[in-house]
Amino acid sequence: MKKFAWTATTIIALILVVFIYWRFYFVYSEGTKAGILNTFQQKGFVFKTYEGNLIQSGFKANVQSNEFVFSVVDEEVAKVLNQNSGRELNLHYKRYLGALPWRGVEKYIVDSILEIRGVTHETIIAPKNQ
Repeated sequence: MKKFAWTATTIIALILVVFIYWRFYFVYSEGTKAGILNTFQQKGFVFKTYEGNLIQSGFKANVQSNEFVFSVVDEEVAKVLNQNSGRELNLHYKRYLGALPWRGVEKYIVDSILEIRGVTHETIIAPKNQ
C-alpha cells in the first residue's frame, strides 16, 4: 500500500508540474504588433505591474478600434514605453496561455521595442537571443 501511495503521489505531482509549466511558462506564440501607444501605467494591489494599451491602425466596419492590451516585466522596456506615450511603436511580444499576478494581468508580455517612429534609435531595446 505504501508503494502505491508513493507512486500515485509522484504521478500526480508530475502531472501538476507539467500542467503549471504548460499553462504559465510555455510560450504559445510570439510576434510583433504596431500601433500608437494609448496608455501605459503601473498598477496593482499586491503586485505592481506595468500594463499598456496599443491602438492598432486599420478600419473596421463597426468603427471600433483594434486594441492590443499587454503587460511588461522588464523595467528598462517599461521606462522607454512610459516616455513614449502617444507615439507610434513596433513592439515584440510573447503570448502565454495563462497570466501570473507578478508578471502582469495580461497573457501578452511585451519584451522588447523594435521601433519608435519619429525618434532616433537610441531608445530601441532589441529582443534577447535565447
